[in-house]
Amino acid sequence: MFLAGSSTTASIVEWAMAELINHPDEMRKLQEEIRTTIHGGGDNQQITEDHLGKLRRLKPVLKETLRLHMPSPLVLRETVEDSELLGYHVPARTRVIIDVGAIARDPATWERAEEFLPERWFGDDGGPLAAAAAGQDFTFLPFGGGRRGCPGAGFGMASVDLVLTSLLCHFDWELPAGGASTVDMDEVGGLAVRLKKPLCLVAKPWSP
Repeated sequence: MFLAGSSTTASIVEWAMAELINHPDEMRKLQEEIRTTIHGGGDNQQITEDHLGKLRRLKPVLKETLRLHMPSPLVLRETVEDSELLGYHVPARTRVIIDVGAIARDPATWERAEEFLPERWFGDDGGPLAAAAAGQDFTFLPFGGGRRGCPGAGFGMASVDLVLTSLLCHFDWELPAGGASTVDMDEVGGLAVRLKKPLCLVAKPWSP
């Protein structure tokens, strides 16, 4: 449980940073919002959970990161009794592997499915779309669904929110000079799907 929680959380933060580096306009918008919210009064405030609810762009960026880079894109389920599904007989103890990562990139469901577009998570009023009940939006299941959905999703994402907000608030980020102009987004599997090549960035301290 400890490895599952820490590895997947770190993976989400790393993927989010990689996508933001490759989309500097999105990083700039999110950083400006974070810094205005945290330091709008000119005080060097400590980031708390109270600030997170005021960040309009944070959740869409993380949702889009999860849509493209789910830490665990394959979900294993096993039937507990004989069942009938769409006319097919499914014996008890049949194991089914569901590729929720492919569902989240299905072009029949998602417009420009392979692109990083946090704006897709905003409603017509410009605010973030209301979230469906956990595990009930079957086009987007980064934590599985039903009674066997990830029990630590809420705690894990709260940690991701705080870590990513802190990184973007206190530092400006860029790729090392003389190297590639974008992050290589090739991935490799494991306990969590992660970047194939280590993410190497230069952090420059920022203060209000």
